[in-house]
Amino acid sequence: MRALIAAPFADSRAADLSLAHGLDRLPALGTLRVEPGVELRVLGASHQVVLDVGGRSWCETVACLPDRGGELPARTEIRAGDLVARFSARCARLTTAELAERVAALHRRCGNHPRALLGAFPGSPLAVTALLVDDEGTGWRTWHAYPQAGELVETRTVVAVR
Repeated sequence: MRALIAAPFADSRAADLSLAHGLDRLPALGTLRVEPGVELRVLGASHQVVLDVGGRSWCETVACLPDRGGELPARTEIRAGDLVARFSARCARLTTAELAERVAALHRRCGNHPRALLGAFPGSPLAVTALLVDDEGTGWRTWHAYPQAGELVETRTVVAVR
């Protein structure tokens, strides 16, 4: 699903992003509830995914958070009770033409997908935040484009019950 975000894109960069788990839902610019029990949330140039598993809620936030430093981990594993989340992130530095190609591919892939949310911002056609849930509903990929810096951040998360 494509969500045209009413808020203008605010300049930020990949190095400002941090990873947090267990936060409450933050104000979202766009949301999509995907069955079974997954809520995708575009927070601007950042995201939240809320997963309801076995009556429990688990939340991943990748955002520029005021109380945390930047630098997403390349890989990490988080345990919360009997849940295990494996997270990975990478940042590609791209030319404007390369970023435009990747953003166009994201629009094709996520724009009308029933398990995806793509936030597009006015005033900057290359500024997008996209989230896509896998078929099982326990894993997702995200993309955060920062056109002013020529950066595309990709994350992958898989959550399993131990």
